[in-house]
Amino acid sequence: MRALFGFIAGGIFGAGLVVSGMTDTTKVQGWLDVFGDWDPTLAFVLGGAIVPMAIAWRLTMGRRPALGGTFPPPPEPTLGHNLVVGSVLFGAGWGLAGLCPGPALASLSYGGLGGLVFLAAMAAGMLAAPPVRGWVDGLAGSS
Repeated sequence: MRALFGFIAGGIFGAGLVVSGMTDTTKVQGWLDVFGDWDPTLAFVLGGAIVPMAIAWRLTMGRRPALGGTFPPPPEPTLGHNLVVGSVLFGAGWGLAGLCPGPALASLSYGGLGGLVFLAAMAAGMLAAPPVRGWVDGLAGSS
């Protein structure tokens, strides 16, 4: 039953990414081009994600999911080097490719080589992340 609801939720999420324009690389890059031809429409997409999630964190406190397991805890509010480095790398990749992982998967539904190239690069980055994190942690510990 969990797999069925996960499949349904993933389908709705992917459809939302397509409808909102998050799979359109030119729209995403237009959002990031604040000094050029800026496209502010993705602010509504971001607000449409942040507001419900803030409410959901409040509503899940002290509750259990209907289909079992536990809700994840809220993220730590600390600002460490891992968060900063990860955010910079994510933002750089998002700006260069115009896609992040969810929209890249959703974009596979209508084909195109760009999504496949992005997913290959993302997989390579995921494989490289643990050794790079160890190296960064070592640098942070030695200073």
